[in-house]
Amino acid sequence: MTRSGRVLRGSSLLVQSGAATDVGRVRDHNEDSLLAGARVFAVADGMGGHAGGEVASRLVVEALQRLEDAPATRPEDVTAALHAANRSIQDAVRADPALRGMGTTATGVTLVETGGSEHWVVFNVGDSRVYRLAGNRMQQITRDHSEVRELVDAGLLDPADAASHPLRNVITRSLGTDPAPDPDVWVLAPTPGERFVVCSDGLSGELDDRDVMLLARRHADPQEAADELVAAAVRAGGRDNVSVVVVAVSADGEVDEDTEPRSGLRP
Repeated sequence: MTRSGRVLRGSSLLVQSGAATDVGRVRDHNEDSLLAGARVFAVADGMGGHAGGEVASRLVVEALQRLEDAPATRPEDVTAALHAANRSIQDAVRADPALRGMGTTATGVTLVETGGSEHWVVFNVGDSRVYRLAGNRMQQITRDHSEVRELVDAGLLDPADAASHPLRNVITRSLGTDPAPDPDVWVLAPTPGERFVVCSDGLSGELDDRDVMLLARRHADPQEAADELVAAAVRAGGRDNVSVVVVAVSADGEVDEDTEPRSGLRP
């Protein structure tokens, strides 16, 4: 399991993050990529088999990483980064036709400075998810771009049956297509005490929302929360790669001073 974490000290916010990923019990390699940066936190779930999915998801993370070097000031900057990732995926396919058919989801949150204050931009393409926990409630901010979601929205499928439906893994929007897909984008004001869970469907496909909420809240340290969420999904079946980034927002002065950034491989 790969794990990483860091603390961001902003002008008015203290943001801690933790990240973990695991290949799971069925797949022979991990096509997920994740980013737990200073301002950008994301998960990309690649598809395409062999090395293709891994390449596509890595290219998305590389494009989003550039928002760390030139921080976004508008939601449009995040959309532009994802469109740039889409072009990079298509360029990679043109350079190596063996990668044809690869693609990836992309979802996450990033801090932008707009109108003189910081806001979160939540973004999504595909069926990876961003959950927001505040107080005793958890909300799925993103909307799955999937065949099952469309059936539920049309009233043709009971939400309780979505997890076992044969079309549950068919997505309707992904990066790597022509024309480039437009991401869904939400702008949220930061709230001290809130927490985000950014995850691939390897988590949401194994754990229900209630379990995600309980595990995400059980550990004050977001790295421990990310580790436990991934481990729980693997224990529950691990039928897919599992990737999680947990982001915790505190008021200035509330972060444990003993918390240190960590990265590397856990034995």
